[in-house]
Amino acid sequence: MSYPAEPPRHQLVPAAYVVLLRPGDSGREVLLLRRANTGYMDDHWALVAGHVEPGESCVAAAVREAREEAGVDVAPSALEPLCTVHRTDGSDRPIEQRADFFFAAEQWVGVPVRNEPEKASALGWFALAALPEPVVPHELMVLRHLATGMVPAVLTHGF
Repeated sequence: MSYPAEPPRHQLVPAAYVVLLRPGDSGREVLLLRRANTGYMDDHWALVAGHVEPGESCVAAAVREAREEAGVDVAPSALEPLCTVHRTDGSDRPIEQRADFFFAAEQWVGVPVRNEPEKASALGWFALAALPEPVVPHELMVLRHLATGMVPAVLTHGF
């Protein structure tokens, strides 16, 4: 007896994002970095983020990326799950099937700095209602939802 061949399965590439938030004169502000020399969305504003490494949880990756990119220490307990984005660039390439875990943090130790100047040309705080342009599209989608106060638990992008 033969069984039909299983369709190919995607391997999702996981990443963790940290939405550092603080009160501002025009409402809540978010910390963004302008990407540079990375080969992906250079010159776009972006959140603190990075790939989850093998054997690492998405929470541990968020803590690590906050330290590596912005020089701040965020306790795992200070990370509030915000949403998950399942995204693709529309191709069938496995590398472009992604699961992004977004966390919000309003408490951390240290002053945010551009800790990786070779990967970020600028750092700034921006009101959620007045974001700079351009912002990485799937991150902008999450930030626009956050500005309304209504962030769905799961979002999709590129499908």
